[in-house]
Amino acid sequence: MDIEQARTFLHVVAIGNFLGAAEKLHVTQSTVSARIQNLEKKLGAKLFSRGKQGAALTAAGHRFVRHAQTLVRTADIARQDVGLPDGYSGGLTVSGRIALWEGFLSRWVAWMRETAPAVSLRLEIGFEQDIMQGLVQNTLDIGLMYTPEARPGLGLERLFDETLILVTTDRMRPWPDPGYVHVDWGTEFFHQFSLHFPDHPPPALSANVGWLGIQQLLTSGGSGYFPLRMIRALLAKKRLHRVPDTPHFSVTAHMVYPLSRNDDFLQQALTGLRLLGREERRGQTMDTDTSLSF
Repeated sequence: MDIEQARTFLHVVAIGNFLGAAEKLHVTQSTVSARIQNLEKKLGAKLFSRGKQGAALTAAGHRFVRHAQTLVRTADIARQDVGLPDGYSGGLTVSGRIALWEGFLSRWVAWMRETAPAVSLRLEIGFEQDIMQGLVQNTLDIGLMYTPEARPGLGLERLFDETLILVTTDRMRPWPDPGYVHVDWGTEFFHQFSLHFPDHPPPALSANVGWLGIQQLLTSGGSGYFPLRMIRALLAKKRLHRVPDTPHFSVTAHMVYPLSRNDDFLQQALTGLRLLGREERRGQTMDTDTSLSF
């Protein structure tokens, strides 16, 4: 199947019309139409219904989205892996929750650049479902997440426990707080939160990543649970304050990787993650105690 047809299909899905997709791809609208028509012929199904509101996915189109994403992603990874620049001996594709990129995986990248400069890295942000799918389909080499699934052929290791604390932009804000932003830190966090705050009303604001929640707090005020590791600097600058007499919760950061791979650069990458995970665990007790004074 033509990768450009799949890529064009995904652009139409994202933008919602053929003209916008053509502008994004720097081709004519007739080229986009021809690619979609050829794709529909190959699949034997109509993918879009075109109308005044743009291009809407049909039922078949909805089903094809995941396959198109896999096709394009696999092609991009293959291009990176096969077409390594001179001086590089291998490549790795790593995906993780955005919270783990902040202050942890960014340090791992620096460690890799210093200790394994001949390894090319492709870095991605993902959620558990997509990361696990990429590992199963061999389009990812390492996944980092909070709530992984045990799968045959995949190794799963604990790196460190995140300490989530309730913080606010204003010490005088009440708790429960109408401005509370609920961040989806996974099922374990939701269970702990519900156990300690059984009467808390459904939040008016929620976010699927911590970065969004923090931006909301800093822009409009409010409160929310965030990993101490992410908000150390904001606590020190007193832009955020710990809500007194509230529990802290814990979620575990894991790394997942294929057990069948024994190449040196993958093993080196895993060694670096284990090393930084141990450093993070050593620093957690002091950080948790220090946070109580903010």
